[in-house]
Amino acid sequence: MRTADFHFTLPPELIAQFPAEKRDASRLLVLHRKSGQLEHRHFPDLLEYFRPGDVLVLNNSRVIPARLHGRNVKTGGKFEILLLEENAVNNWWAMLRPGKRAPIGTQIRLQEKNGVAGKIIATVKEINADGHRRLQLSGTENLFDELDALGELPLPPYIERSREVAEDKKRYQSVFAQPAGSVAAPTAGLHFTPELLEKIRALGVTICFVTLHVGAGTFLPVKAEKLADHKMHAERYEVGAETVRAVNAAKKSGHRVIAAGTTSLRTLESVARKNAGMLNVHAAKTDIFIFPPGEFQIVDALLTNFHLPESTLLMLVSAFAAPGEKTRGRDLVFSAYAEAIRERYRFFSYGDAMLIL
Repeated sequence: MRTADFHFTLPPELIAQFPAEKRDASRLLVLHRKSGQLEHRHFPDLLEYFRPGDVLVLNNSRVIPARLHGRNVKTGGKFEILLLEENAVNNWWAMLRPGKRAPIGTQIRLQEKNGVAGKIIATVKEINADGHRRLQLSGTENLFDELDALGELPLPPYIERSREVAEDKKRYQSVFAQPAGSVAAPTAGLHFTPELLEKIRALGVTICFVTLHVGAGTFLPVKAEKLADHKMHAERYEVGAETVRAVNAAKKSGHRVIAAGTTSLRTLESVARKNAGMLNVHAAKTDIFIFPPGEFQIVDALLTNFHLPESTLLMLVSAFAAPGEKTRGRDLVFSAYAEAIRERYRFFSYGDAMLIL
């Protein structure tokens, strides 16, 4: 299939700029894969779709304050820095704006949140094919430990903010976020409240977690004309023993595994493909790219948000809507998206949710 097959036009006013008033107050569009039936619900209605014995898998990665500001040591020119991945202590890949003003050797003094020049210097050591810079940090024992004082949450560019607001600090993070490492939120998890999670457990559903540290490339449009030519960025993940036991037991007993978010799904399917369709305790990087006609070995239902045109997330969701079929899944998802647009659903990170059964 071609990247252009996944283009759609979205009215700009449907891009959610702020979260719903309450976490679980979002709408929920339910797509039944076999029949193509759609239901318009609200997020707490999710409880009606669980069965005793189901396993719900959530991504518990915590978003780091990965957006930094600094000035060129020599010229005073301003830079915005988005940290992408930590290679080693004080050694990071990052996106810089304006990148053209940051050749190898450029030194940038990082600023504190109040704009005061700090003690940390970032030196550009390498530039890769994507234009990302490898930065070596000095003036600190570990930049990771300084991020709360220096950085802002890296909201996506379609959320229009000059600076982060207090609401973002709380709401662009799930209530169960633990290990820090993502530079973009696993957004399907943002809808859950502690009370809703307890109600799900009370139904006889096992809730467990994986960790996949989301990279900025997750949300970028695919540049290759043909999907098969696209190379995914790699992201670090970890699957622990408790999740392995719960998911494998569910698969053996015929119960469903429900992934909350494309990142949870990608993690589960990455491990399953290495382990004959089951899970084992694993920590690695994955660059898995699932698009129609993709197949799935672990996940039986998917909770997700509404995704950007021509994004790998939209392609994954289309594959999940009709596993093993080339075009039907895309057609189902695009029909659902068209309905969501007509009904004025809110799209993207702070938007409404979709459940694919």
